[in-house]
Amino acid sequence: MLFGDKILQYKEEILEDLNTLLSFESVDGEKEGECSKAMDFIIKRARDFGLEAEQVTDKSCHVQLGSGGKLCGVLSHLDVVPAGNNWTVIPFALTRRDGRLYGRGVADDKGAALINLYCLRALKENGVKGANTLRAIFGTAEETGMTDMDGYFAKMPLPDMAFTPDSDYGICCAEKGILHVCISTPLNEAKVLSQFHSGKAINAVPDLAYAMLDSSGYDEQMLMRLADASEGDFEFNYTIDGLMIISRGKASHACEPQNGKNAAALLIDLICNAYDVPDVGRLCSFIDYALNCETNGRSLGLKMSDAISGALTVNLGIVHIEDQVAQAQFDIRYPVTVNGDYVLRQFRSVCEHSGLRCEVLHHEKPLNIEKDSQLIKILCEAYESVTGEPAEIYSTGGGTYARKLGGRGVAFGPNFKTDCINMHNADESVDENNFFTHAQICLEAMYRMFGCES
Repeated sequence: MLFGDKILQYKEEILEDLNTLLSFESVDGEKEGECSKAMDFIIKRARDFGLEAEQVTDKSCHVQLGSGGKLCGVLSHLDVVPAGNNWTVIPFALTRRDGRLYGRGVADDKGAALINLYCLRALKENGVKGANTLRAIFGTAEETGMTDMDGYFAKMPLPDMAFTPDSDYGICCAEKGILHVCISTPLNEAKVLSQFHSGKAINAVPDLAYAMLDSSGYDEQMLMRLADASEGDFEFNYTIDGLMIISRGKASHACEPQNGKNAAALLIDLICNAYDVPDVGRLCSFIDYALNCETNGRSLGLKMSDAISGALTVNLGIVHIEDQVAQAQFDIRYPVTVNGDYVLRQFRSVCEHSGLRCEVLHHEKPLNIEKDSQLIKILCEAYESVTGEPAEIYSTGGGTYARKLGGRGVAFGPNFKTDCINMHNADESVDENNFFTHAQICLEAMYRMFGCES
């Protein structure tokens, strides 16, 4: 019997605690009290299990087992992206249906965070005496730039080796660079477009957008014909203030924008085909020709890829136009061998050519670590011992806490690539059997890290 199998004795308790953890609407920047509640819950449960728990900053904490030897870490986050629209279940609760577990955060990353805690419990209650120190580290601002880990590691040492279950299996040794930028005009000069709103998270494809056109001279029939010819899903409503157009798309994680359907980009394309630049303003005009409903950056002059991490992607995440405000936010993921400064210069030059301001909101440099290390060996062995299959070494466009580990850590699990988890989308879910297979792999990996000698 593998040690990882011991996690299964806690199955029902894990599901009960998962329901509680999912109930916290822990959206960083919007639900600050809820983020604290999620962290407090982890600390309380850790102490219930007789584990040492410490809140390090207002956005981070850790739970520890053992002392001495190497410092081994397992990092996860308790914050989530907003629920969004089109759920068939309650987003902030655990729903078990047709062999799946549903709820915002069940796959990204509350499910894995809870498993990390229960792995420490299993190690303690089974009397394992490790040669090392094992820490489960939790943050509450991963989705909004990972400042939680900046604060944590300002006070605590970097682990000697670590992994973060916040991606897919097998082992992710390369993560694309992430560039978040905001573009804006000095004022909203549009004559016809009075409002445009879409998106709540820059790192998600928006599934809903709406525009308000206040002109009495618009040609409804022309708009209808353009809508029929478009790939979008539009609804037209007549109000006292003019014509409201609602655009519905499909959400997706910004690291895979091609898997979504960008409601904002499609709506901007529609109105830009119907109106001239002065009517819709420079911001929408720029988005229409520079993004052009693409996800590969071609019209921006940024189409590129490498053999290690694949192609650059661009996501239009947020658009806000009202009164004198006109701004949009983009999420760009660029290959690990590309210089991020070049990507920024090219994007900025296109913006400035259109008379737009360009502000960098956040920039995470790429991660690309060596594949021949004790950590990779431990994770490969843990994965193969549970699944019977070798672990794939791969790259991702996603961003994880591995970037904060100074080349000492990687992303490893918790999700399986054959499982459609709807990350950052409605009805986020995981296959229940896969969820507990991850739990076995995670415990096996933590057991081996805890006991490994230098």
